[in-house]
Amino acid sequence: MSRIVIKAEGLSKYYRLGRVGTGTLAGDLKRFWAKTRGKPDPYAKLGQDDTFSVSEHWALKDISFDVKQGEALGIIGKNGAGKSTLLKILSRVTTPTSGTAKIKGRIASLLEVGTGFHPDLSGRENIFLNGAILGMSKAEIRSKFDEIVAFSGVDKYIDTPVKRYSSGMYVRLAFAVAAHLEPEILVVDEVLAVGDADFQKKCLGKMQDVSHKEGRTVLFVSHNMNAVRNLCSRAIVLSNGSLVFDGGANEAIAQYLSANTEREGLYSSAVFDEINEQAMVRKVELKEAKDSVLEYTSEKIRIDFSLQAKLNIPGMFLGIVIEDVNGNTIIVSSTDENEKDVLLNNRPGIIDLHVGFPGRLLKPGKYFVTFSLRTKSDKIFHRVERALSFEVVDNYTFRGMKNRYRPGAIVAPEIEYKLL
Repeated sequence: MSRIVIKAEGLSKYYRLGRVGTGTLAGDLKRFWAKTRGKPDPYAKLGQDDTFSVSEHWALKDISFDVKQGEALGIIGKNGAGKSTLLKILSRVTTPTSGTAKIKGRIASLLEVGTGFHPDLSGRENIFLNGAILGMSKAEIRSKFDEIVAFSGVDKYIDTPVKRYSSGMYVRLAFAVAAHLEPEILVVDEVLAVGDADFQKKCLGKMQDVSHKEGRTVLFVSHNMNAVRNLCSRAIVLSNGSLVFDGGANEAIAQYLSANTEREGLYSSAVFDEINEQAMVRKVELKEAKDSVLEYTSEKIRIDFSLQAKLNIPGMFLGIVIEDVNGNTIIVSSTDENEKDVLLNNRPGIIDLHVGFPGRLLKPGKYFVTFSLRTKSDKIFHRVERALSFEVVDNYTFRGMKNRYRPGAIVAPEIEYKLL
């Protein structure tokens, strides 16, 4: 039976918001004396509320969970849910207001780009510095040095001060150090989003090796649900500082996504006020959808756009992206894909545009439509993420099962089978 390496009991973290102090002891004493006498704040600015009230914010509220050795635990939630605060407490960066966090083993944290790096030191020197902070001997660091540099891909710049690195190079080296110096517990916040796609894939592979093959513990925070699903067997969901779910990764992701989708609701049309003097989308609407719901058997998914261009704009086109609730990009299309790339080119005035996607393609589920009106030189006139939301349903059953699609598939096109 695996031993417990992290045990959090009743963790809470409280912050005071607003004017906490004046910056000097004399100023604080004057403010305190005015408050006790019922006088206005002597340091309040003209026209500013001179009350002494300071609002409170509980970043975490009574969080309790255990993590076993060799487990990869995902931590998911919206921005402001308390994920980073939790990791900072576990990494001993900050202390909890109440509760305890017991940790057994050496912990390496990657909470932000270049955590623990000194900007004036070279990459080589920072590797040794980080290793020393983690408790490694110089001999241990030397034995891993070549492997770290090779993994990071910054060997050409290893003797350059890291303040001259790009954010991508920074996080490459920081992750390579944290993962290769063999901590018992590896804590990774959403810093991998800085790296390119190939490096993110390499990092996820390394974390899988660290957890599954080497038996070390990984705490992983990410908004990439596919990365959480592939790396973690278990996940916890935080919402407004509280722990709302603790269980299998797939169940946790489903809980998180369904809660967000319910709050967002479904919306089949959107109207926009004037936001750009040159060109904009005035209205977008999903047609033939009752309450934003489409039947899987629909012959075509139709979206109508009403555009307005006040000038002759060369190279203007409309780009459309359809993604699912997991953030997977399902369809990417634009009006400049074929010979009709002049569709919006040099056409001032009101333009009504019909966009049709084939039916029997999207499997049942919820989807979002993002659009952008731009030019080939990448000048953006109007862009709206998740401008539309809709749901595809399939009421067809066969032997008591909905079998028009496979649950693990991204799309569900109608496939023709014929004996020759």
